[in-house]
Amino acid sequence: MQWTSSQPFVPPSVLDRLDRVRLRRAALRYAEHGWPVTPGSYLTGHRFHCDRPGCPITGCHPALDSWIESATGDPDRITDWWRRRPHAVLLTTGESFDVLEVPAPLARRTPGLGPVAVTAGGRWMFLVRPGRPLRPELERRLDVIRHGVGSWIPAPPSRMVEGPVRWAVTPTQVDWRLPDADLVQEKIAAALGPTLVSGRPIVPRQLSTSRRAA
Repeated sequence: MQWTSSQPFVPPSVLDRLDRVRLRRAALRYAEHGWPVTPGSYLTGHRFHCDRPGCPITGCHPALDSWIESATGDPDRITDWWRRRPHAVLLTTGESFDVLEVPAPLARRTPGLGPVAVTAGGRWMFLVRPGRPLRPELERRLDVIRHGVGSWIPAPPSRMVEGPVRWAVTPTQVDWRLPDADLVQEKIAAALGPTLVSGRPIVPRQLSTSRRAA
């Protein structure tokens, strides 16, 4: 008998259906725990599409014009959204939680006290209780971003151009509990160490994934 290492051919239509099922299950899981979701654009090659006529945005962005108002935990609406397209799963911020987005070198020196998502492009997203502004030393850093009201993040297992979003610390590992934002900011600030330059912005090596005004 001759063994082969080649993978069996899977039709694109089957892969698309599997993607939609996997993304829909994740969206329903988030909604079950009170995290509003909204469909994002879907990746085709190296470009995201939202099916809105004339949309010029090529990066990940909401698929709906009224994405803030449309974000929901309703399982029927979520199931319908992922029935036809493998939309990215977007979590809206500012109500159930805020997100502190930082570059990988800084994040690796910061303990994960709650759920932490990671993009393949090197951005780490710490989910925290909502409502607290950034500390001054973090506000001065252009590579530290707080996502609050009117913002969103791509949630695992959404696919970005660089690769899928994944959990470094899953919500189930912390029983879906969110840490105090001030405490996480304190840990991030401590991780800055001697790299902090007081009184002026620090130019980032990596910027946040383009989005937010879509």
